[in-house]
Amino acid sequence: MNTESSCREDATLDEMQVALVMALPGHAAFDGWTMAALDAAADECGVARAAARLAFKGGAVEMIDAWFARIDAAMQGNLPPELLAEMKIRTRITALIEARLALLRPHREALRCALGVLGLPRNVAHGGKLMWRSADAMWRAAGDTATDFNHYTKRATLGAVYGSTIMVFLSDESEAYVETRAFLVRRIENIMQFEKAKAGLRARRTLMFDPVKFLGRLRYAN
Repeated sequence: MNTESSCREDATLDEMQVALVMALPGHAAFDGWTMAALDAAADECGVARAAARLAFKGGAVEMIDAWFARIDAAMQGNLPPELLAEMKIRTRITALIEARLALLRPHREALRCALGVLGLPRNVAHGGKLMWRSADAMWRAAGDTATDFNHYTKRATLGAVYGSTIMVFLSDESEAYVETRAFLVRRIENIMQFEKAKAGLRARRTLMFDPVKFLGRLRYAN
């Protein structure tokens, strides 16, 4: 048994989820994100199968959601703020994506299966939310504090970069994933160019009428 993913007999459902989600990807690689994989993870963790199914009563999407949340948390744990603060923004974003890929590397088949589940028509909206959540976690870890429209464009752009990088990653058979790393570097450069273009546009618009600011002032006017 994987002792890291073992669970106490008196564990709560939340604690069971934490233990199970550590074991699930290893079984999902063979059985998909199915009840069979959940049962196998429960056996590995010493959790009753009925309790495991109760912990993930939402089925495959809930299991994948919990796994991706764990990746978000582990990424931030591996790159604490004091370490990221020493990097330029380009390097921060690159490091955060690479940290995610390192966490996913042992579970590429589980990831492939997860994306297949999220790609089903009934799950596409939830998959979009998970991608947005991951992009948001990366920007927040990188120190982004934007609250205006820029907040949304940054996350949409990074989500697209991360998603396309994942596609390359899943088919990359090069040594040390050099093809994925090269692709990522090119896409990060695209982000930086886009951000510079936006900054230039904002500078040119400083003297232009801004309807959003105008309406905001009306809203909060005394």
